[in-house]
Amino acid sequence: MGQDTDFTGEERDRIEGELADLRRRRDELRAELQGDADTVGDSGDAADALQRSEDLAGVDEGINRLTWLLAGGNADAPGQLPNGTEVTVRFPGDEPLRMRIVHFLEETPAGEEDTTVTSDSPLGLALFGRRPGETVTYSTPRGELQVELLAIVFPNER
Repeated sequence: MGQDTDFTGEERDRIEGELADLRRRRDELRAELQGDADTVGDSGDAADALQRSEDLAGVDEGINRLTWLLAGGNADAPGQLPNGTEVTVRFPGDEPLRMRIVHFLEETPAGEEDTTVTSDSPLGLALFGRRPGETVTYSTPRGELQVELLAIVFPNER
């Protein structure tokens, strides 16, 4: 595992500008898709809407990647929450639980095993790119489970 990304001011500004551009593009695509849903058209219109949906997925992926990098994510582990991210979740019927994301189980302090999630676990991967208020479904050997994401705090936000 490499070191956390440490950007110069110029690099950070460039990435934040790219992130802002992607967010604007996402808003445009969402508005276009909403307009597609409000009109009835031919198969060409449907193909255009499908292309916009695919474009939107790509833009969302780019937003997630840049957000992750700016939050201290490591380029060696794309698609995973940065080490040290804290999440507050609620499993159905339980009280809210604060958990810490780690890249390796060896990073888990003694006594905190029940509140630690590895970034590449089914839950850790499912939480990537999610926002507070979302219900997250993920697969485990015991079947599909759900958790409500109540809060997420990246390491650089503390």
